[in-house]
Parts: sequence; structure tokens; C-alpha cells
Amino acid sequence: MTSFEIEGKLVVKYPTENKSSSFQAREFVIEADSGNYPQFIKFQLVQERCALIEDFNEGDLIKVHFDLRGREWNGKYFTNLNAWRIERPAQQANSAPPPAASNDFPSANDEPSTSLEFEDDLPF
Repeated sequence: MTSFEIEGKLVVKYPTENKSSSFQAREFVIEADSGNYPQFIKFQLVQERCALIEDFNEGDLIKVHFDLRGREWNGKYFTNLNAWRIERPAQQANSAPPPAASNDFPSANDEPSTSLEFEDDLPF
């Protein structure tokens, strides 16, 4: 089966629902930018994956990996977007500040060192 991914802002996350004694599901909605009109897309998490959305707050940018699921029931057809992984988008995950500048490198105004003293600990 083909898998898909989409990025968007988490709009709503619903509580986990116990559909039966052995099956649980949880839904959430993201707002994805699609040109002129935003798209509100509802996804479903099932079983142990219901907890995947816990670490995210409404308003967070998320990347959802999902596949399409379809079924028939009493002559009606249903389609679900079944999420199986949720993560922070790459640009947000890598947005840590750059390391502080080090003074180990000479600047253009530094005088070159004329000292050639160094400790040689090579065995030959």
C-alpha cells in the first residue's frame, strides 16, 4: 500500500475513544495550506498509535505520515486517513541556534605567529 505525508498546523486533537473492548481510536485535525484556501484534514490513530499525538500541542507544526484505508459497511463506503507516524517538520526540528563563535581562529587583524615551537610526540 502507498504511504503519504503532509505538513500542517495541529488544529484539534480529540481524546482516545474505546470503540470496543479490544479496539481504540483517536482523531486529530491539521490545517494544511493548499493555495488560496486552507484545508482541514482529519486523521485517525488506532490502538497503540493513539499516544503518538500526546507530545504535540494544538498550534504546533507537524508532519504526518499516513496511508489510506477504505471499507464497506451495509452498502456504504468509508475512507480513513490512517496516521502511523507524527513528527516535527525538518526545518523546525533543526532550528537549534548555531554554536557560539570560538576565539580559536585568528582574525584578519591578528599578527601571524612567528613561533614554530610545538611538542612532537610522534614515535618516529
